[in-house]
Amino acid sequence: MEPEATKKLRHSQKYPLMNKRFTKNDAGFTCQHCGRYVPPLLSSSRDHCTTCLYSLHVDINPGDRANTCHGLLVPIGITLNSKKGTIIHYHCDTCGAYHNNKAAPDDDFDAIIELSRNPLQYLYNVKSNDD
Repeated sequence: MEPEATKKLRHSQKYPLMNKRFTKNDAGFTCQHCGRYVPPLLSSSRDHCTTCLYSLHVDINPGDRANTCHGLLVPIGITLNSKKGTIIHYHCDTCGAYHNNKAAPDDDFDAIIELSRNPLQYLYNVKSNDD
């Protein structure tokens, strides 16, 4: 059986850019959409409001706060990923970019259910095979 330190070393050798692309930035903030205070997540970087699920277009790589857009990321739908869990899909109301964030354990479940009603193929203006 491999020692834990060796497993971690092999993982970092296999994915050398993984740690450089993620900056832990877990500060609480006041949501610019609904005005509620959002506490730190504690286990990762908080990137969206737990109540309304809105986010800000502030990151280029997770947690870096290097994007100059600063537009509101409007939640437009969700998908389920077998490895990452619930993924919230966003559209920036300033620059028009699309963005994805992983849902947090303390997100409002009713808000996530409401988002699940949105068919992403229409929101992204993607034509289905039925057309």
